Amino acid sequence: MKPITAVLLGAGSRGRYIYGPYAEKYPNDLRIVAVAEPDEGRRRQFAERHGIEADFAYASWEQALEQGRIADVMIVGTLDRMHFAPAMKALALGYHVLLEKPMSPDPAECVRLEQASQAHGRLLIVSHVLRYSPFWAGIKRIIEAGELGAIATIQLTENVGYRHMTHSYVRGNWRKSAESSPMILAKSCHDLDILSWLMGEPCGSVSSFGSLLHFKAEHAPEGATDRCIDGCAAERDCPFSALKLYNQPPDHPWARYITSDLSPGGIAQALREGPFGRCVYRCDNDVVDHQIVNLAFASGANATFTMSGFTEGGSRRVQIMGTHGEIRGDMEEGAFTLYRFKTGEQVEFISGAAGDGHGGGDEHMVRSFVQHVRQFDRSPAAGLTSASASLQSHLMAFAAEQSRLNGGQAVRLSEMLEALGAES
Repeated sequence: MKPITAVLLGAGSRGRYIYGPYAEKYPNDLRIVAVAEPDEGRRRQFAERHGIEADFAYASWEQALEQGRIADVMIVGTLDRMHFAPAMKALALGYHVLLEKPMSPDPAECVRLEQASQAHGRLLIVSHVLRYSPFWAGIKRIIEAGELGAIATIQLTENVGYRHMTHSYVRGNWRKSAESSPMILAKSCHDLDILSWLMGEPCGSVSSFGSLLHFKAEHAPEGATDRCIDGCAAERDCPFSALKLYNQPPDHPWARYITSDLSPGGIAQALREGPFGRCVYRCDNDVVDHQIVNLAFASGANATFTMSGFTEGGSRRVQIMGTHGEIRGDMEEGAFTLYRFKTGEQVEFISGAAGDGHGGGDEHMVRSFVQHVRQFDRSPAAGLTSASASLQSHLMAFAAEQSRLNGGQAVRLSEMLEALGAES
Protein backbone atom coordinates (compact mmCIF):
# COMPACT_ATOMS: atom_id res chain seq x y z
CA MET A 1 0.00 0.00 0.00
CA LYS A 2 1.39 3.38 -1.01
CA PRO A 3 2.04 5.89 1.76
CA ILE A 4 -0.03 9.05 2.00
CA THR A 5 2.15 11.92 0.78
CA ALA A 6 2.27 15.20 2.67
CA VAL A 7 3.47 18.78 2.45
CA LEU A 8 4.52 20.11 5.85
CA LEU A 9 4.13 23.84 6.48
CA GLY A 10 6.32 24.68 9.46
CA ALA A 11 9.20 22.56 10.74
CA GLY A 12 8.96 23.85 14.30
CA SER A 13 8.42 21.76 17.40
CA ARG A 14 5.34 19.89 16.13
CA GLY A 15 6.80 19.41 12.68
CA ARG A 16 10.16 18.17 13.92
CA TYR A 17 9.04 16.16 16.92
CA ILE A 18 5.58 14.82 16.00
CA TYR A 19 4.90 14.69 12.24
CA GLY A 20 8.48 14.11 11.11
CA PRO A 21 9.09 11.23 13.54
CA TYR A 22 5.76 9.62 12.64
CA ALA A 23 6.76 9.56 8.96
CA GLU A 24 10.10 8.02 9.92
CA LYS A 25 8.53 5.42 12.20
CA TYR A 26 5.74 4.48 9.78
CA PRO A 27 7.08 5.08 6.22
CA ASN A 28 4.30 2.97 4.71
CA ASP A 29 1.72 5.28 6.27
CA LEU A 30 3.09 8.76 5.68
CA ARG A 31 5.82 10.27 3.52
CA ILE A 32 6.65 13.97 3.71
CA VAL A 33 7.61 15.06 0.20
CA ALA A 34 7.87 18.82 0.68
CA VAL A 35 8.49 21.25 3.51
CA ALA A 36 8.07 24.99 3.96
CA GLU A 37 10.08 26.58 6.77
CA PRO A 38 11.50 30.12 6.95
CA ASP A 39 14.41 29.11 9.20
CA GLU A 40 17.10 27.96 6.76
CA GLY A 41 18.84 25.66 9.24
CA ARG A 42 15.64 23.88 10.23
CA ARG A 43 14.51 23.65 6.62
CA ARG A 44 17.78 22.12 5.46
CA GLN A 45 17.97 19.65 8.36
CA PHE A 46 14.36 18.53 7.90
CA ALA A 47 14.77 18.12 4.14
CA GLU A 48 17.94 16.07 4.56
CA ARG A 49 16.38 13.86 7.19
CA HIS A 50 13.35 13.08 5.02
CA GLY A 51 15.07 12.91 1.65
CA ILE A 52 13.23 15.95 0.30
CA GLU A 53 14.68 17.36 -2.89
CA ALA A 54 15.95 20.94 -2.80
CA ASP A 55 13.24 22.07 -5.24
CA PHE A 56 10.61 20.99 -2.71
CA ALA A 57 12.09 22.74 0.33
CA TYR A 58 10.48 26.17 0.44
CA ALA A 59 11.22 29.27 2.48
CA SER A 60 7.52 30.14 2.88
CA TRP A 61 4.13 28.50 2.82
CA GLU A 62 3.16 30.74 -0.09
CA GLN A 63 5.91 29.19 -2.25
CA ALA A 64 4.71 25.70 -1.36
CA LEU A 65 1.13 26.47 -2.35
CA GLU A 66 2.13 28.19 -5.60
CA GLN A 67 3.06 24.76 -6.96
CA GLY A 68 -0.55 23.57 -6.97
CA ARG A 69 -1.38 20.22 -5.43
CA ILE A 70 1.79 18.13 -5.16
CA ALA A 71 0.73 15.65 -2.45
CA ASP A 72 -2.30 14.04 -0.86
CA VAL A 73 -2.40 16.13 2.31
CA MET A 74 -1.24 19.41 3.75
CA ILE A 75 -0.09 19.59 7.37
CA VAL A 76 -0.35 23.17 8.60
CA GLY A 77 2.03 23.67 11.51
CA THR A 78 2.67 27.40 11.15
CA LEU A 79 2.19 29.90 13.98
CA ASP A 80 -1.37 30.60 15.14
CA ARG A 81 -1.99 33.69 13.01
CA MET A 82 -0.69 31.91 9.92
CA HIS A 83 -3.23 29.04 10.01
CA PHE A 84 -6.19 30.48 8.16
CA ALA A 85 -4.74 31.56 4.80
CA PRO A 86 -2.72 28.41 3.98
CA ALA A 87 -5.48 26.10 5.21
CA MET A 88 -8.09 27.86 3.06
CA LYS A 89 -5.90 27.73 -0.03
CA ALA A 90 -4.98 24.09 0.58
CA LEU A 91 -8.65 23.11 0.80
CA ALA A 92 -9.37 24.99 -2.43
CA LEU A 93 -6.51 23.12 -4.15
CA GLY A 94 -8.01 19.79 -3.12
CA TYR A 95 -5.75 18.88 -0.20
CA HIS A 96 -7.01 17.11 2.86
CA VAL A 97 -5.71 19.23 5.75
CA LEU A 98 -4.36 18.45 9.19
CA LEU A 99 -4.41 21.79 11.01
CA GLU A 100 -2.62 22.62 14.23
CA LYS A 101 -4.78 24.06 16.97
CA PRO A 102 -6.16 26.63 17.28
CA MET A 103 -7.86 26.79 13.90
CA SER A 104 -7.47 30.56 13.98
CA PRO A 105 -7.34 33.34 16.60
CA ASP A 106 -10.33 34.92 14.80
CA PRO A 107 -13.76 33.32 15.44
CA ALA A 108 -15.06 34.38 12.02
CA GLU A 109 -12.12 32.63 10.36
CA CYS A 110 -12.85 29.46 12.34
CA VAL A 111 -16.40 29.47 10.96
CA ARG A 112 -15.13 30.09 7.43
CA LEU A 113 -12.65 27.21 7.69
CA GLU A 114 -15.41 24.83 8.73
CA GLN A 115 -17.59 26.06 5.85
CA ALA A 116 -14.73 25.71 3.36
CA SER A 117 -14.13 22.12 4.39
CA GLN A 118 -17.78 21.36 3.68
CA ALA A 119 -17.84 23.32 0.41
CA HIS A 120 -14.71 21.66 -1.02
CA GLY A 121 -15.55 18.20 0.28
CA ARG A 122 -12.16 17.81 1.95
CA LEU A 123 -11.10 16.62 5.38
CA LEU A 124 -10.10 19.35 7.79
CA ILE A 125 -8.83 17.71 10.96
CA VAL A 126 -7.84 19.89 13.92
CA SER A 127 -5.04 18.59 16.14
CA HIS A 128 -7.07 18.21 19.31
CA VAL A 129 -4.84 15.29 20.17
CA LEU A 130 -6.27 14.61 23.63
CA ARG A 131 -9.41 13.02 22.18
CA TYR A 132 -7.19 10.35 20.62
CA SER A 133 -5.31 9.47 23.81
CA PRO A 134 -6.17 6.17 25.57
CA PHE A 135 -6.81 8.09 28.80
CA TRP A 136 -9.55 10.38 27.49
CA ALA A 137 -10.91 7.81 25.01
CA GLY A 138 -11.30 5.39 27.91
CA ILE A 139 -13.21 7.95 29.97
CA LYS A 140 -15.47 8.71 26.98
CA ARG A 141 -16.30 5.00 26.63
CA ILE A 142 -17.29 4.79 30.29
CA ILE A 143 -19.61 7.79 29.89
CA GLU A 144 -21.17 6.40 26.69
CA ALA A 145 -21.75 3.05 28.43
CA GLY A 146 -23.98 4.86 30.91
CA GLU A 147 -21.83 4.12 33.94
CA LEU A 148 -22.18 7.68 35.29
CA GLY A 149 -25.83 8.20 34.46
CA ALA A 150 -26.35 11.85 33.54
CA ILE A 151 -23.32 14.08 33.98
CA ALA A 152 -23.95 16.90 36.44
CA THR A 153 -20.51 18.51 36.77
CA ILE A 154 -17.00 18.18 35.37
CA GLN A 155 -13.98 19.77 37.01
CA LEU A 156 -10.81 19.86 34.89
CA THR A 157 -7.48 21.33 35.94
CA GLU A 158 -4.56 21.99 33.62
CA ASN A 159 -1.26 22.35 35.44
CA VAL A 160 0.87 24.04 32.80
CA GLY A 161 4.10 23.81 34.78
CA TYR A 162 6.34 26.79 35.47
CA ARG A 163 8.98 25.65 32.98
CA HIS A 164 6.52 25.42 30.10
CA MET A 165 4.88 28.66 31.24
CA THR A 166 8.10 30.68 31.15
CA HIS A 167 9.44 29.05 27.99
CA SER A 168 6.34 29.34 25.79
CA TYR A 169 4.10 32.00 27.32
CA VAL A 170 6.51 34.48 28.92
CA ARG A 171 9.62 34.35 26.73
CA GLY A 172 8.33 32.39 23.74
CA ASN A 173 6.14 32.55 20.65
CA TRP A 174 2.81 32.57 22.52
CA ARG A 175 3.57 35.37 24.98
CA LYS A 176 1.45 38.08 23.28
CA SER A 177 -2.21 37.70 22.37
CA ALA A 178 -1.96 40.04 19.39
CA GLU A 179 0.87 38.03 17.85
CA SER A 180 -0.49 34.55 18.55
CA SER A 181 -3.63 33.87 20.60
CA PRO A 182 -4.97 34.43 24.11
CA MET A 183 -3.68 31.80 26.54
CA ILE A 184 -7.09 30.13 26.80
CA LEU A 185 -6.99 29.48 23.05
CA ALA A 186 -3.28 28.87 22.46
CA LYS A 187 -2.79 26.49 25.38
CA SER A 188 -6.15 25.44 26.72
CA CYS A 189 -8.41 24.92 23.70
CA HIS A 190 -7.37 21.26 24.14
CA ASP A 191 -9.07 21.28 27.52
CA LEU A 192 -12.21 23.09 26.42
CA ASP A 193 -12.44 20.63 23.54
CA ILE A 194 -12.27 17.71 25.96
CA LEU A 195 -15.02 19.25 28.10
CA SER A 196 -17.18 19.80 25.02
CA TRP A 197 -16.58 16.22 23.84
CA LEU A 198 -17.22 14.55 27.20
CA MET A 199 -20.43 16.54 27.74
CA GLY A 200 -21.62 15.76 24.21
CA GLU A 201 -24.15 18.59 24.13
CA PRO A 202 -24.31 22.30 23.27
CA CYS A 203 -22.64 24.79 25.56
CA GLY A 204 -24.99 27.62 26.46
CA SER A 205 -22.93 30.25 28.24
CA VAL A 206 -19.42 30.93 29.50
CA SER A 207 -17.86 33.15 32.14
CA SER A 208 -14.21 33.52 33.06
CA PHE A 209 -11.69 35.28 35.30
CA GLY A 210 -7.92 35.44 35.00
CA SER A 211 -4.96 37.78 34.77
CA LEU A 212 -1.24 38.21 34.31
CA LEU A 213 -0.46 38.03 38.01
CA HIS A 214 3.27 37.54 38.38
CA PHE A 215 5.45 37.77 35.29
CA LYS A 216 5.72 41.55 35.03
CA ALA A 217 8.27 44.23 35.82
CA GLU A 218 7.09 45.18 39.30
CA HIS A 219 7.93 41.69 40.56
CA ALA A 220 11.54 41.70 39.36
CA PRO A 221 13.92 40.98 42.27
CA GLU A 222 16.54 43.52 43.27
CA GLY A 223 19.59 43.34 41.03
CA ALA A 224 17.76 41.65 38.16
CA THR A 225 19.26 42.27 34.71
CA ASP A 226 17.54 42.20 31.34
CA ARG A 227 19.11 38.80 30.62
CA CYS A 228 19.86 35.96 33.00
CA ILE A 229 23.31 35.51 31.43
CA ASP A 230 24.36 39.13 32.13
CA GLY A 231 25.57 38.52 35.68
CA CYS A 232 22.12 38.90 37.27
CA ALA A 233 22.46 39.22 41.04
CA ALA A 234 19.23 37.27 41.55
CA GLU A 235 19.86 34.47 39.04
CA ARG A 236 21.24 31.91 41.49
CA ASP A 237 18.06 31.95 43.59
CA CYS A 238 15.55 32.57 40.79
CA PRO A 239 13.35 29.57 40.01
CA PHE A 240 12.76 30.93 36.49
CA SER A 241 16.44 31.33 35.53
CA ALA A 242 17.08 30.68 31.85
CA LEU A 243 20.49 29.25 32.75
CA LYS A 244 18.83 26.59 34.89
CA LEU A 245 16.12 25.82 32.35
CA TYR A 246 18.22 25.48 29.22
CA ASN A 247 21.44 23.99 30.61
CA GLN A 248 20.14 20.48 31.25
CA PRO A 249 22.50 18.00 29.56
CA PRO A 250 22.47 15.44 28.10
CA ASP A 251 18.85 15.54 26.87
CA HIS A 252 18.38 19.32 26.82
CA PRO A 253 14.57 19.00 26.93
CA TRP A 254 14.05 22.75 26.55
CA ALA A 255 17.23 23.94 24.80
CA ARG A 256 16.41 21.91 21.68
CA TYR A 257 13.59 24.37 21.02
CA ILE A 258 15.80 27.46 21.07
CA THR A 259 18.88 26.37 19.10
CA SER A 260 20.16 23.52 16.96
CA ASP A 261 23.63 23.93 18.51
CA LEU A 262 23.33 22.20 21.89
CA SER A 263 26.95 22.77 22.86
CA PRO A 264 27.54 25.01 25.92
CA GLY A 265 28.66 27.76 23.55
CA GLY A 266 25.63 27.36 21.29
CA ILE A 267 23.19 27.54 24.18
CA ALA A 268 25.02 30.53 25.66
CA GLN A 269 24.78 32.34 22.33
CA ALA A 270 21.04 31.67 22.11
CA LEU A 271 20.55 33.01 25.64
CA ARG A 272 22.66 36.07 24.90
CA GLU A 273 21.05 36.95 21.56
CA GLY A 274 17.60 35.35 21.40
CA PRO A 275 14.33 35.89 23.27
CA PHE A 276 14.72 32.89 25.56
CA GLY A 277 17.56 34.40 27.59
CA ARG A 278 15.45 37.30 28.83
CA CYS A 279 14.47 37.85 32.45
CA VAL A 280 10.89 36.66 32.90
CA TYR A 281 10.10 39.98 34.58
CA ARG A 282 11.44 42.04 31.66
CA CYS A 283 9.69 40.46 28.67
CA ASP A 284 6.91 41.93 26.52
CA ASN A 285 4.40 39.23 27.48
CA ASP A 286 0.73 39.98 28.10
CA VAL A 287 -1.09 36.60 28.22
CA VAL A 288 -2.53 35.42 31.53
CA ASP A 289 -0.59 33.13 33.83
CA HIS A 290 -3.72 31.75 35.53
CA GLN A 291 -7.42 31.55 34.56
CA ILE A 292 -10.68 29.87 35.51
CA VAL A 293 -13.63 29.21 33.17
CA ASN A 294 -17.22 28.34 34.07
CA LEU A 295 -19.41 26.61 31.48
CA ALA A 296 -23.16 25.98 31.44
CA PHE A 297 -24.52 23.30 29.07
CA ALA A 298 -27.92 22.79 27.51
CA SER A 299 -29.11 20.05 29.90
CA GLY A 300 -28.29 22.08 33.00
CA ALA A 301 -24.96 20.35 33.53
CA ASN A 302 -21.95 22.54 34.18
CA ALA A 303 -18.17 22.41 34.08
CA THR A 304 -15.28 24.34 35.55
CA PHE A 305 -11.81 24.62 34.10
CA THR A 306 -8.73 25.89 35.93
CA MET A 307 -5.42 26.69 34.22
CA SER A 308 -2.31 27.68 36.14
CA GLY A 309 1.31 28.27 35.20
CA PHE A 310 2.35 28.01 38.85
CA THR A 311 2.80 24.26 39.18
CA GLU A 312 5.82 22.00 39.38
CA GLY A 313 4.94 19.86 36.39
CA GLY A 314 2.52 19.72 33.53
CA SER A 315 -0.49 17.50 34.11
CA ARG A 316 -4.25 17.37 33.78
CA ARG A 317 -6.57 16.17 36.52
CA VAL A 318 -10.29 15.53 36.07
CA GLN A 319 -13.31 14.78 38.23
CA ILE A 320 -16.59 13.87 36.53
CA MET A 321 -19.67 13.73 38.74
CA GLY A 322 -22.74 11.91 37.44
CA THR A 323 -26.07 10.80 38.85
CA HIS A 324 -24.97 7.13 39.05
CA GLY A 325 -21.21 7.36 39.43
CA GLU A 326 -18.04 9.39 39.48
CA ILE A 327 -14.67 9.39 37.72
CA ARG A 328 -11.44 10.80 39.10
CA GLY A 329 -8.34 10.73 36.94
CA ASP A 330 -4.81 12.03 36.43
CA MET A 331 -3.63 12.13 32.83
CA GLU A 332 0.04 12.38 33.78
CA GLU A 333 -0.26 9.10 35.69
CA GLY A 334 -2.33 7.64 32.86
CA ALA A 335 -4.96 6.31 35.25
CA PHE A 336 -8.52 6.99 36.36
CA THR A 337 -10.95 5.45 38.84
CA LEU A 338 -14.65 4.76 38.30
CA TYR A 339 -16.83 4.86 41.43
CA ARG A 340 -20.17 3.05 41.03
CA PHE A 341 -22.77 4.38 43.46
CA LYS A 342 -25.13 1.41 43.21
CA THR A 343 -22.61 -1.25 44.18
CA GLY A 344 -19.96 0.78 45.96
CA GLU A 345 -17.33 -0.59 43.58
CA GLN A 346 -14.13 1.22 42.66
CA VAL A 347 -12.68 0.19 39.31
CA GLU A 348 -9.17 1.26 38.29
CA PHE A 349 -8.29 1.91 34.64
CA ILE A 350 -4.69 2.24 33.42
CA SER A 351 -4.20 3.83 29.97
CA GLY A 352 -0.56 2.79 29.57
CA ALA A 353 0.56 6.25 28.45
CA ALA A 354 1.89 7.70 31.70
CA GLY A 355 4.41 10.52 31.33
CA ASP A 356 3.48 11.40 27.73
CA GLY A 357 2.49 15.06 27.52
CA HIS A 358 -0.48 14.19 25.29
CA GLY A 359 -1.07 10.70 26.63
CA GLY A 360 -0.16 8.98 23.36
CA GLY A 361 -2.68 11.07 21.46
CA ASP A 362 -0.25 12.51 18.91
CA GLU A 363 0.53 9.22 17.23
CA HIS A 364 -3.07 8.03 17.37
CA MET A 365 -4.22 11.30 15.78
CA VAL A 366 -1.82 11.09 12.83
CA ARG A 367 -2.68 7.43 12.27
CA SER A 368 -6.40 8.22 12.34
CA PHE A 369 -5.91 11.07 9.86
CA VAL A 370 -4.01 8.81 7.45
CA GLN A 371 -6.73 6.15 7.68
CA HIS A 372 -9.49 8.68 7.01
CA VAL A 373 -7.61 9.97 3.94
CA ARG A 374 -7.15 6.43 2.59
CA GLN A 375 -10.85 5.64 2.99
CA PHE A 376 -12.26 9.03 2.06
CA ASP A 377 -13.22 8.35 -1.56
CA ARG A 378 -15.01 5.12 -0.61
CA SER A 379 -16.36 6.15 2.77
CA PRO A 380 -16.09 9.87 3.52
CA ALA A 381 -16.22 10.66 7.23
CA ALA A 382 -15.58 13.91 9.04
CA GLY A 383 -13.20 12.50 11.66
CA LEU A 384 -13.09 12.69 15.44
CA THR A 385 -11.69 16.24 15.49
CA SER A 386 -13.06 17.67 12.29
CA ALA A 387 -13.51 21.41 12.00
CA SER A 388 -17.22 20.88 12.60
CA ALA A 389 -16.55 18.89 15.78
CA SER A 390 -13.96 21.40 17.01
CA LEU A 391 -15.86 24.61 16.30
CA GLN A 392 -17.83 24.63 19.57
CA SER A 393 -14.74 24.39 21.76
CA HIS A 394 -13.06 27.21 19.84
CA LEU A 395 -16.13 29.39 20.40
CA MET A 396 -16.04 28.45 24.10
CA ALA A 397 -12.46 29.75 24.23
CA PHE A 398 -13.37 33.01 22.46
CA ALA A 399 -16.31 33.45 24.83
CA ALA A 400 -14.08 32.82 27.85
CA GLU A 401 -11.62 35.49 26.76
CA GLN A 402 -14.42 37.95 26.02
CA SER A 403 -15.86 37.30 29.47
CA ARG A 404 -12.46 37.66 31.17
CA LEU A 405 -11.87 41.01 29.51
CA ASN A 406 -15.30 42.18 30.67
CA GLY A 407 -14.99 41.38 34.35
CA GLY A 408 -16.44 37.88 34.14
CA GLN A 409 -19.71 38.83 32.44
CA ALA A 410 -21.33 35.70 30.98
CA VAL A 411 -21.30 35.26 27.20
CA ARG A 412 -23.97 33.23 25.40
CA LEU A 413 -22.64 31.10 22.56
CA SER A 414 -25.88 31.35 20.56
CA GLU A 415 -25.48 35.12 20.44
CA MET A 416 -21.85 34.78 19.41
CA LEU A 417 -22.81 32.40 16.59
CA GLU A 418 -25.59 34.71 15.47
CA ALA A 419 -23.16 37.63 15.33
CA LEU A 420 -20.84 35.51 13.19
CA GLY A 421 -23.65 34.54 10.84
CA ALA A 422 -23.23 30.85 11.61
CA GLU A 423 -25.80 28.20 12.45
CA SER A 424 -25.96 26.98 16.04
